[in-house]
Amino acid sequence: MDGTLLQTETLLIHVHPRLFAALREEGLYTGETPPVDELIACLGMLLEEIWKKVMPDASEAARRRADELMLQYELEELEAGNGSLYPKVAETLRELKARGIKLFVASNGLEHYVKGIVKVKGMDDLFDDLYSAGEYETASKVELVALLMEKHGIKQGWMVGDRSSDVEAGKGNGLAVIGCAYAGFGGNAELAGADVCIEHFEQLLALLPKPEAAKEDLSSEITG
Repeated sequence: MDGTLLQTETLLIHVHPRLFAALREEGLYTGETPPVDELIACLGMLLEEIWKKVMPDASEAARRRADELMLQYELEELEAGNGSLYPKVAETLRELKARGIKLFVASNGLEHYVKGIVKVKGMDDLFDDLYSAGEYETASKVELVALLMEKHGIKQGWMVGDRSSDVEAGKGNGLAVIGCAYAGFGGNAELAGADVCIEHFEQLLALLPKPEAAKEDLSSEITG
């Protein structure tokens, strides 16, 4: 979701100051508000890992409260119209769906955050299912994607994402990996090992086999 479908910084610039103001008001955080870029750089990690990096000296109570506030404010800001999808995301997903391709989200985020984005952005009808670490309590995205594939009987496919966790999840489950180089949250090293990198989401369509070859292995154009 983050850094692949959603241009998350357009949401976090509204959430970030509210979250730290609330933590200070509740007496859970006394330091300066860290730069929002520090939070953005952690996107794709589990929340537990994010808070350890963004506010390493904070108490466990502060980090758990930050989880709650993050979700609350993200949903509020989404409902207020903040937070943008990357260009051509909705159109590309609809074209992929029209071609009979099953679409899933596998995110390290919270359940209601992932589902909230899909609902607010009018994408409910596009995805076959939504998987989040928050809902399934998985320790890694490798585990989350394995669960998805087992439940839906997926034998082949593409893992599309912008972080090293996406590359690991794809390779760890025998999937071709498409690296999304347009977000830039973690730098080029994040996508080392990806089969192909794209600069725009709609470039996924150009990687697909031609209609007459649709029954062939989808990974052939990437790995062949």
